[in-house]
Amino acid sequence: MVRLIEEAGFDSIWVGDHLLYRSESKAAAGPWEAWSQLAAIAAITERVELGPLVAATPFHSPAMLAKKAVTVDEISAGRLVLGLGAGWNQAEFSAFGFPFDNRVSRFEEAFTIIRTLVGEGAIDFQGKYYSARDCEILPRGPRPQGPPIMIGSQGPRMLRISAPFMDQWNAWYAWFGNDVARLPPLIEKLDNALLAAGRDPAEVERSAAMLIQLGGGEGRLTGDPDRGVSMPFQGTPHQIAAEIAIYGELGISHMQLVLEPITARSIEAVAEILPLL
Repeated sequence: MVRLIEEAGFDSIWVGDHLLYRSESKAAAGPWEAWSQLAAIAAITERVELGPLVAATPFHSPAMLAKKAVTVDEISAGRLVLGLGAGWNQAEFSAFGFPFDNRVSRFEEAFTIIRTLVGEGAIDFQGKYYSARDCEILPRGPRPQGPPIMIGSQGPRMLRISAPFMDQWNAWYAWFGNDVARLPPLIEKLDNALLAAGRDPAEVERSAAMLIQLGGGEGRLTGDPDRGVSMPFQGTPHQIAAEIAIYGELGISHMQLVLEPITARSIEAVAEILPLL
């Protein structure tokens, strides 16, 4: 499927950094580990960008996550986008033994370590939750400034922490119910956070995920009841392309298409939109 995505002409491939989903209505499910997948994808592709959408910082030692990111960036010859977030699915935190408390405070420390190591190569940091004493990333990887950092969050504190440093931002489809008409308020929150940080909002690339259901899809586990019900978009290639064009009018420059089901047939079907775009 990875090779098919690249050959079809898509621009990027993304994997979720999740471990386990549980639901009262469906059997438990889980994906393969994200960074192992990213290393493999980097090795068998040549053109597409790739990244976690997004890496949950509590699942990793921050310095080790920076090391993984620089390594995958090297394997891919500089094609990684480092997506970061605080995580949200309590079931997987509990099952794998990661603390769920104070996630934003933990993210703030982890983010300081990660962005400094990938961008500058060294840090000496001691915090309440994490430390990286006299730490260096060697070798440095293919880009002196490190991979671009994408933030996947809409929370006020998360945006305040990350606004001074983010290169890109992502809106997950469940935040706005997979309805592009409900996306502008989230973009406004981002813009306000960037302005408060003294930045020009135009400096930050915006992306958004769109859930598309094709033949044979049975729905996805979202795991988080607070995120509301997201209706998958269904339609012809022309209708999908027209919907994506609306995102473009809102300043979204990159779309992550979340396919249900995730199969080669789905990829081939959605690839029909590319000439239309």
